[in-house]
Amino acid sequence: MAKSKYPTIPIDEALSADLNDDVVAINRSAAVVKGGRRFSFSALTVVGDERNGLVGIGYGKGREVPNAVEKSVKDARKQLMRVQRVGTTIPHAVEGYYGATKVRLLPAAPGTGIIAGKAVRKVLEFAGIRDILTKNYGSTNALNVVKATMAALAKLRSREQIASARGVNLE
Repeated sequence: MAKSKYPTIPIDEALSADLNDDVVAINRSAAVVKGGRRFSFSALTVVGDERNGLVGIGYGKGREVPNAVEKSVKDARKQLMRVQRVGTTIPHAVEGYYGATKVRLLPAAPGTGIIAGKAVRKVLEFAGIRDILTKNYGSTNALNVVKATMAALAKLRSREQIASARGVNLE
């Protein structure tokens, strides 16, 4: 994939972290050739540490499923980003857009859990978020939903970051 538009972290920190990965979706496509059909696969994976707010997504293609998954995990490790959290939830409501998909993330009280669809849930679990409400609008394509979720998480700011940007003192 191309260079990430999300704020990424240095690779050495990512390699030293204890990262897990999970497959979100696998797609099969076929090209019709003289001898029949030639299949290729694409895989979408999420990589994260599930507790420290480190998450990344990757997309890879290959002639076989294991090759596509391996490429997507490698891509996800290159695109890791740190997510702002407050306890087990996010600091404020935020929306992320990608293509025809819009994902809205809302903070929730402790004990609520992750109220989300499959693709959004995996990204949030790997980011270490435990209590959140979400809603997906528009396209439900897994790749677009995951990218919209990452765009939303990239917009999150802590109270301290906003105060320093505005030049205000928090007391």
